[in-house]
Amino acid sequence: MALKLKTAPTTEPLSLAEVKAHLRIDSVSLAVDITTEQSIVLGSHDVAADYSLEGAKVDVLGYSVLVNLDAGTCGAGGKVDVKLQDSDNGTTWTDVTDGAFTQVTEANDNAIQEKEYTGTRHYLRVVATVAVAACEFAVSMIKGASTSVEDDLLNSFITGARQYCESFQNRSYITQTWELWLDAFPIQNYIKIPLPPLQSATVKYYDISDTEAPFNPSNYFVDTKSEPGWVVLNTGCLWPSTTLRPANAVCVEFIAGYGVATAVPKKVKQAMLLLISHWYENREAVATSGAIPKEIPFSVEALLWQDRCF
Repeated sequence: MALKLKTAPTTEPLSLAEVKAHLRIDSVSLAVDITTEQSIVLGSHDVAADYSLEGAKVDVLGYSVLVNLDAGTCGAGGKVDVKLQDSDNGTTWTDVTDGAFTQVTEANDNAIQEKEYTGTRHYLRVVATVAVAACEFAVSMIKGASTSVEDDLLNSFITGARQYCESFQNRSYITQTWELWLDAFPIQNYIKIPLPPLQSATVKYYDISDTEAPFNPSNYFVDTKSEPGWVVLNTGCLWPSTTLRPANAVCVEFIAGYGVATAVPKKVKQAMLLLISHWYENREAVATSGAIPKEIPFSVEALLWQDRCF
């Protein structure tokens, strides 16, 4: 049996900003403490009829965020409606509660409106609708930042902590794709799938001539509720009787993980933060100044033991 990672997670359970906040890493100047990103670039946004403009998405996970609507001059009768939308994956968007700005008209143009984002999702954008006449405006997001000197180090700690915690719990956190390779179909009517939670699975096999063939999904049921998950033969169905190649003849490709960062359990994130703190404060493999060597904090494993999968 062999496990092979096919598609690694594209994000981590913790953002760099969340880790910096936990470590209390601050900058030494206002210029470094904040950063500004554009969602809608400043310009005269024209209109033939009602015109909807979707701003660029901005990564805001773990940041304090202030959104500025900078309105210039509205043409005669022109009006602009702007609202905030957030998303866990940058694809599916939801209107933010109380996230609409006051409509901009000739009566209140040439002014800045501010709105604080207090949500917890990964991405934020603005959607603007211009009506009647062209209007000048831009939307930018001001994010609380901190020094970036150790960003590469901290990012490596984040990935390392996630991999350590996943390995300890025998779980997957952010959505990822794996291949489970078996030398033959099992004697029993099921295949146990490691690294829960399981999202989906498909089965294929290779015959003696090394030709790949899919196992029809109508023959089996994928149990994503149990932990670990299972691929179970349906009633009356059998594994293929084809003569298989001598090794790694059966492959179960499966997708596992809680999904996006916000779906990962809070105690896992807390364990990761504690582990990252430990690595940040103790950067050597051994103690060199007479101090007692420190092991991984007990509280990390105490948090992870609760949902460890065997």
